[in-house]
Amino acid sequence: MSPRVFYLIAIGGTAMAPLAGLLIEKGELVLGSDLPLYPPMSDRIRALGIEVRPGFRAENLPENVDCVVVGNLAGRDNPELVETLRRGLPLASMPETLHDEFLAGRHPVVITGTHGKTTTTALTAWLLASAGRDPGFLIGGEPLNFPAPCARGTGEAFVVEGDEYSTSYADFGPKFLHYAPRTLVITSIEFDHADLYEDLAAIKAVFRRVVALVPPDGRIIANGEDNNVLDVLDAARAPVVLYRVEDGAQNGGGPAELRATAVLRDGEGARFDLQVRGNLLTRVSTSLAGRHNVANALAAVGVGLVFGLTEPELSKGLATFRGVRRRLEERGVGRGVTVLDDFAHHPTAVATTVEGARRLYPGRRLWAVFEPRSITGGRAEFLDAYRRGLSGADGAVLCTAFHASRLGRAGGPGALDVERLATLLNESGVEAFAAPGADLIVERLTPRLRSGDVVLTMSSGSFGGLPEKLLAALRSSPPTI
Repeated sequence: MSPRVFYLIAIGGTAMAPLAGLLIEKGELVLGSDLPLYPPMSDRIRALGIEVRPGFRAENLPENVDCVVVGNLAGRDNPELVETLRRGLPLASMPETLHDEFLAGRHPVVITGTHGKTTTTALTAWLLASAGRDPGFLIGGEPLNFPAPCARGTGEAFVVEGDEYSTSYADFGPKFLHYAPRTLVITSIEFDHADLYEDLAAIKAVFRRVVALVPPDGRIIANGEDNNVLDVLDAARAPVVLYRVEDGAQNGGGPAELRATAVLRDGEGARFDLQVRGNLLTRVSTSLAGRHNVANALAAVGVGLVFGLTEPELSKGLATFRGVRRRLEERGVGRGVTVLDDFAHHPTAVATTVEGARRLYPGRRLWAVFEPRSITGGRAEFLDAYRRGLSGADGAVLCTAFHASRLGRAGGPGALDVERLATLLNESGVEAFAAPGADLIVERLTPRLRSGDVVLTMSSGSFGGLPEKLLAALRSSPPTI
């Protein structure tokens, strides 16, 4: 059979680009369009050999196309979408296409949660792959253990990152409702995506829906320390396995079948005893930093146990997992200063990322540089939460909220006051300042840095190329003591 032609509108999305890779691996012909793309997605699509047409124009659509796949960033007025509907072409969303083309007939493992989805998805896929199970997977990031963020695989499992963000212009429900999970992981639940959900109750409502989708012969693996997660499990038809990290921290929840005990975290990552139903299975190690990544490891182990992975297979997979780009990723060293980059964009993620950097680089002065990029992360109500999360650093730099004007409109929640946040941090002993963009941050931060410092940049966007600009400035300036 000749290959089918798929045309992807907004092909550069973090889920759309891997979907394109899966379709090409299947032998289909993929075309697409988007606005100007930047690494890593531009590199990924170029490597796939896909022709990306400048978006978005009706004439971009080819004469012969078997299916148009519309990304959720394309609105109803997108000219290519309008032309697709005018011509009556077959049309589907990214989640619908993923399900119909790749999940049907497999065992979908859907990784959900406000935090930790990408790392947990990549780690779960790696545990199965390193054990020879050859899973399919789609990861919304760049995993360091695989050559690409997606693969069809030939094994029973297909591991997919299940996003709670909208499906398409016509379906504002979450993507994960389309994936028919047989094994479901819930890492955490907090209020997020304020542009779609009114409050935490609305977030919980969609998680209850995905919990109810898991069949009675499936499995739900859930964070037993998160009371919001526990609240949605009343919708479960499948058996539930709870996991928790027991390291003396005061957290919610109750007993769990899967536990990490005797936890030791240092500059090399973490080591802990893996307890299953009260029995010690083994002591394991991972290079991942931060308490949250110990919890992510437990979630992945839970999936591994569903597929019958043995203690040696689990230990090997955890020990050899290298992580995901932009998750405490070391970008380089200049003038003795180490620059890290992370995707953190929410108060909880900021706090855990700062804590993880502390563990990885003990005894070194830590600067946390944060851009509130998302609609949720830039809200004024999070000021005190950010103050607490950033207080774990020695210095902090706050960039103006990316959506400040949108958040500041009449009737809106108001944008995070980064000048006020900097003042509060200075009063608590953390050297801090605010600046409106990457270039000014580099100008003001570089003279403050000295050899041995660690700079942690955090943003869910490109942050104006800040890590690269900072490294260039450091490498071109004279050393300091």
